[in-house]
Amino acid sequence: MRKKEIKTVVTFHVTADAIAFEKRCKELGIEGRLIPVPRVLSAGCGMAWASPLSEEEKIRAAAEAGDIETEGIWQCEA
Repeated sequence: MRKKEIKTVVTFHVTADAIAFEKRCKELGIEGRLIPVPRVLSAGCGMAWASPLSEEEKIRAAAEAGDIETEGIWQCEA
């Protein structure tokens, strides 16, 4: 089992947005992966993107591009 550490976590309303965000992050070279939403958060689709805290600025820029709707961007154990 992976050791839990504080990550930047992006949640989504629908699975299609989570998958589209994963694709965008890979295209932009943003480190991270899709995970089940951590228990401390709640999300419509149950999937989230988790990245190291060092990637947070890039994550926010990718989310603010506007064509992929996110539910929220958090810092939590993942």
